[in-house]
Amino acid sequence: MMGYGLLCIYVLCISALFVYGVNCYYMVWRFWKTRGAAGIRIRRQVDAVQSIFNDDDQLPHVTTQIPLYNEANVAERVIRAVAAIDYPASKHEIQILDDSTDETRVIVDAVAEALRSTGKDVQVFRRDSRDGFKAGALAAGLKVCKGEFVAIFDSDFVPQQDYLRQMIPPLLADTKLAFVQARWGHLNDAHSFLTQAQSIGIDGHFMIEQSARATNGFFMNFNGTAGVWRKSAIEDAGGWQADTLTEDMDLSYRCQLAGWRAGFLADVVVPAELPQTYTAFKSQQFRWAKGSIQTAMKLFPQVLRSKAGVMAKIQAFLHLTHYSIHPVMVVLSVLTLPVLLTLSVNVPWQMMVVFMGCILVAICGPSSLYITSQIATKSRMKKLFYLPVLMCVGVGIALSNSRAVVEALLKVKSGFVRTPKSGDANNQQCRTYRVKTPILPVFEILLGCYCMISLLFYLHAKHYMVGPFLLIYTCGFLWVGIRSFREGYEKG
Repeated sequence: MMGYGLLCIYVLCISALFVYGVNCYYMVWRFWKTRGAAGIRIRRQVDAVQSIFNDDDQLPHVTTQIPLYNEANVAERVIRAVAAIDYPASKHEIQILDDSTDETRVIVDAVAEALRSTGKDVQVFRRDSRDGFKAGALAAGLKVCKGEFVAIFDSDFVPQQDYLRQMIPPLLADTKLAFVQARWGHLNDAHSFLTQAQSIGIDGHFMIEQSARATNGFFMNFNGTAGVWRKSAIEDAGGWQADTLTEDMDLSYRCQLAGWRAGFLADVVVPAELPQTYTAFKSQQFRWAKGSIQTAMKLFPQVLRSKAGVMAKIQAFLHLTHYSIHPVMVVLSVLTLPVLLTLSVNVPWQMMVVFMGCILVAICGPSSLYITSQIATKSRMKKLFYLPVLMCVGVGIALSNSRAVVEALLKVKSGFVRTPKSGDANNQQCRTYRVKTPILPVFEILLGCYCMISLLFYLHAKHYMVGPFLLIYTCGFLWVGIRSFREGYEKG
């Protein structure tokens, strides 16, 4: 009886992965179906307000906010990049929201003073405490900002000079547009296998998922940076709030629930740094995972009660809860061996075919999304060589992200932990910022060893179809666990 109970849990987990996997195919389909119409609509919007951009006096005031916290390696780069944006200095306020406690403060003051001497409107704001973390800093700056529109850049982003002239027109043409999000590019994707893998994942999210959401009327999130907000929309939705770790997703949903719309410009690409260490990457993903579930718990009941269509509500649920696949993956990895042993190795081959078919669909769903994004962005197809790396890393961080999901469900509070940036990789004077490495890598290594044992048992039982699935789990947990442990040991 216990064996069949475990089998039921196993089937439920596979079914959950299957649903999220199938949704990847759906998003790819929606992307191709609406891509052309979206491009035509955006061009018409730009043409409708183009006359305004021929006269600087008619341009709206814009405030660009740069939230910083101990970013000595990249602070000057992002400030100078923002100051170089092609927009009248009299219409462009630059707010540096500096909560730093290290030498970043000295760098910021020096750069701000130098830019002011050239006629730039640069303001430096510092708070007595980091209450609300990034959300608190953005909210404090918003209270005194001069702009009708507010652009936001994290410290590791480098906007192009024509950024505002590309992003503002849709907001002027559509007065119900709350924000416009640009696509993230990559400054250091060639640094390592890890950064190559991350770049594929980010391309898939932005090019396919965000495009599909924006053009099909689904709920879409602001990604925290490389976007422009309408100030009145932020205020109408209740402003920045710090009760989740993803204040960007929270505000995005609240705006759309209040009747505002969201936009996405796939052709506007803002390059940024990718985390270069496994501990930094896991820290970033932990924050996103926990924040997404917190936002789901906070806002999905309102989504259900809203006037949004059925498919929009389904997509909102899958969007807000997509990090829940990680605890599902952990449960699957743990139950695979007990299911085999308690059923006395007599699992019908027909059932194994169904199981493996569902798992294959679930695994290939995200892969189809990533492949499509590389085709759509006309990237080098050899980049897909790193797709197996992305699959293994995605599995390898499942234990860390599962902890994030559980903490969110249990309403465990945690602070906003910044992702370390390296800045110029060739600069030997770069400040090294540490991310605490907990004992979790040990458990990741142990889980990888356990999956290896499970793999050997299944091969011995001649259930070869399970082999690739368990091999990915084994490689993922061992690789991420060992690399994370080494990074912590070397820095310790």
